[in-house]
Amino acid sequence: MLLQISEPNSTDIAPRERKLGLGIDLGTTNSLVATKSEQGADVIADASGARLVPSVVNFNGGVTVGAAALELAVSDVRNTVLSAKRFMGRSRDDLSEAQLLGLAASDALAFDTGDGPKTPVEVSSEILRALAARARDSLEEQEEGVVITVPAYFDDRQRQATRQAAELAGLNVLRLLNEPTAAAVAYGLDETIAESSVVAVYDLGGGTFDISILRMERGLLRVLATGGDSALGGDDFDEVIVSWMVDQWGLVDLTRDQQRRLTVMARAIKERLSESSEVSIKASGEFSHFEDLPVTRETFASLSEGLIHRTMRACDQALDDAGVTEVAHVVLVGGSTRMPVVRDAVAKYFGREPLCSINPDEVVALGAALQADILVGNGDGDEALLLDVIPLSLGLETYGGLIEKIIPRNSVLPLAKAQEFTTAKDGQTGLVVHVLQGERERVEDCRSLARFELNGIPPMVAGAARILVTFKVDADGLLEVSAREEITGTEAALVVKPSFGLSDDEVAAMLRASQTNAAEDMQARQLREAKVEAESLLHGLAGALDADGDLLSDEERADLEKEAGALVTALQSDNTDTIRSVTDQLGQASLTFAERRMDRSIKSALSGVAVSELEAED
Repeated sequence: MLLQISEPNSTDIAPRERKLGLGIDLGTTNSLVATKSEQGADVIADASGARLVPSVVNFNGGVTVGAAALELAVSDVRNTVLSAKRFMGRSRDDLSEAQLLGLAASDALAFDTGDGPKTPVEVSSEILRALAARARDSLEEQEEGVVITVPAYFDDRQRQATRQAAELAGLNVLRLLNEPTAAAVAYGLDETIAESSVVAVYDLGGGTFDISILRMERGLLRVLATGGDSALGGDDFDEVIVSWMVDQWGLVDLTRDQQRRLTVMARAIKERLSESSEVSIKASGEFSHFEDLPVTRETFASLSEGLIHRTMRACDQALDDAGVTEVAHVVLVGGSTRMPVVRDAVAKYFGREPLCSINPDEVVALGAALQADILVGNGDGDEALLLDVIPLSLGLETYGGLIEKIIPRNSVLPLAKAQEFTTAKDGQTGLVVHVLQGERERVEDCRSLARFELNGIPPMVAGAARILVTFKVDADGLLEVSAREEITGTEAALVVKPSFGLSDDEVAAMLRASQTNAAEDMQARQLREAKVEAESLLHGLAGALDADGDLLSDEERADLEKEAGALVTALQSDNTDTIRSVTDQLGQASLTFAERRMDRSIKSALSGVAVSELEAED
């Protein structure tokens, strides 16, 4: 190896060359790209000074992205795609009939455009490509890599879709970073808050809502808990205005074009209400024969009450998960937090005025840029570490249709966890590893992520095999599962790369359901566990009687079979206590038989072995 050594006290040491890392906020409504220089982090603007890039793409004999595409949103509805982020990592089955309008008629989820079907991944890749091009043109430099932010509640499938979009755009993804965590970095909370201080990050964007609870612990910025709603954002506030307009004007059977025009009008009204206490909806175009509609902040607050309440329920859950009742600071993130109705509600809920000194549209991109700068090698080692958490528990299906949680929700990332399992039946030579996500106790109440098979297990009696299942989740929240049979070394693994993700309210609904049904779920789990134990005992006893029934007298065998029959009857009752009681009775009744079988096994093993050989072994 060749080392370059400087003379002592030499003053001609070249400074370390800075590398370019980009932070990208891939938003539902708007997207941004930022970078960090020696002067600090800043959003990169285009030649006209515009900093936001509307997350809109038009496909019509070419690709148009951003503001120019947004201008085509009304005149060229079919070929213009808005809010593609809400469709990332999802399937057609996840969508409502209204959301299916404008999608191509195919099994895959894709938008119908003049240039053919375009998937959400393809749409997002065009936005990412445009952002990267803006940075390269402005800085006249090629980036080393990018940090892309995602909602904290994006599941594995949605994160994978985001990575795929970046790869399609030719970008080197250094890390996917949760949006609320990025905001905390932008505010420099590691330098401005005291040790053990708790911070809430309230992030209401165009299409998603996240709430994160963070604490500074020994120089580590740790996410204690996350919550939110992956289908709640500024778009929904637009929709309540649209619904109100439809009701006020008595509109029916809207076309897709009319729906789009009303949405554009509603968004403008929402933004004006952030500056004025009352505005008027001017009826224009095909709606010009209707009267103008005056709308006040109070009216808008009333229309939005249900949406605000949904965010507060998520805050309740996150605080409960974190085990805290009070926070030192509240950070507002996302353009939708500009709405006075949101800021007032947040201040009232947390009992303190929220921090909003950094542009809420830009704060996430700035935090991502700071992280990108560190990850490309420009950091000095003094930066606070970010410890994100996994939003929903991960586990496996076990015998009886139960889920065994391997990684509980809110575990700190990255992490790896292993647990040993065994076979349920004699002679079993393979098993299916069924990976699930959720908080409930039964498989049917959780989300299936993937399945794979482990074959080549040596045939043994039930319970003898040793199968080590390992879950690894990286810093981006992406999952790899492996299973290894310890005796033969047979192994199978799978990186979970599903093609679609959670439906609109599924994540929030799963958490609510786990709380609401906790007692019922535990009772159901106890019943199934009792049944599994009983069925296992009956199966084992039947095999033992076939193999060594001669060790019992007719009367003893009849007594055992009578006890077994009682257990079969108990299994029909769905009474956990009864099943366990009768199982214990059968277990006690079979102890003498088990001892005789053990004696026979020992005598058989020692048959023909000399005493001297046993002494030599000792």
